[in-house]
Amino acid sequence: MTQDLLRLSDVTVEFGPPKRPVRVVEGVSFSVGKGESVGLVGESGSGKSVTSLAIMRLIGGRVAKGRIEFEGRNLLDLPASAMPAIRGRDIAMIFQEPMSSLNPLMTVGDQVAEALLLHGWHDRTARRKRTVEMLDLVGIPNAEGRLGAYPHQFSGGMRQRVMIAMAVACEPKLLIADEPTTALDVTIQAQVLDLMKKVRRELGMAILLISHDLGVIADVCERVVVMYAGRVVEEADIRTILTRPQHPYTQGLLRSVPRRSHEAERLYQIPGSVPPAGSIRQGCPFRDRCELAVPRCAEEMPPMFRFGPSQSAACWVTAAAKGASQAGAAA
Repeated sequence: MTQDLLRLSDVTVEFGPPKRPVRVVEGVSFSVGKGESVGLVGESGSGKSVTSLAIMRLIGGRVAKGRIEFEGRNLLDLPASAMPAIRGRDIAMIFQEPMSSLNPLMTVGDQVAEALLLHGWHDRTARRKRTVEMLDLVGIPNAEGRLGAYPHQFSGGMRQRVMIAMAVACEPKLLIADEPTTALDVTIQAQVLDLMKKVRRELGMAILLISHDLGVIADVCERVVVMYAGRVVEEADIRTILTRPQHPYTQGLLRSVPRRSHEAERLYQIPGSVPPAGSIRQGCPFRDRCELAVPRCAEEMPPMFRFGPSQSAACWVTAAAKGASQAGAAA
């Protein structure tokens, strides 16, 4: 079994005043093993990005309860002053829109080198050499000659490559990628995903890939965590998710993926939309969009049920139909 690098346990994130908090993430638990690639998938508003920002301790809200352990150490117990040393060196993050993440007034070379300087690379010659190595690793043509270029002089795909170079320059143990291909065309998406797999292979890092696209997740990840309305509703290895999804929401996401064999058919969409944060006080948050919903779904939030050695899902109906036992319950 892969040893855990990152483990979230019952993480709940709130925004707003403490007396009237709005919970945007509730009871989230999952792990990422050393060298493992895990996908976090769900529609916009499912809580994926908030979860990732909670890991980095960059949210404007607060983690009301739970633990976020990295290499066995609870990051929530650390003083805020300790986090900058961890960000970039141990855990790095890339975002979906590189133009808003890169400083338009700094050259690309200086921005990659700055990440190195913050983590102890004080020798200017060594920083420059490392910067060129990183830009070359991510496929920037004529890497040394582009050190003095500015972000606007790069295409969207090249800017995303620069972001990846900045993130992996200090060889972090975990790379969090938040929708890294959303703003890119399909061809460039494939190149960026191939690059992430190459970087992971060559540097041995773990990846937490956040996306609303199961196709992207399937291309990179070995295991998938499905989120809906701030909760984890299913978790399994990628093959199991694609062939035997148990939660109605996961089934809906898979039905929404375009297929060449269905060109003449209208693309399926899950009816309705993700409920506003904090609006679901009890019951399953997916019930109003679910074709299988029964009265119990409106009364009680289902726990995670075990459907196999590597799969669990939170659904009363599917669990009853297949005789699944509650995850974590005694055999």
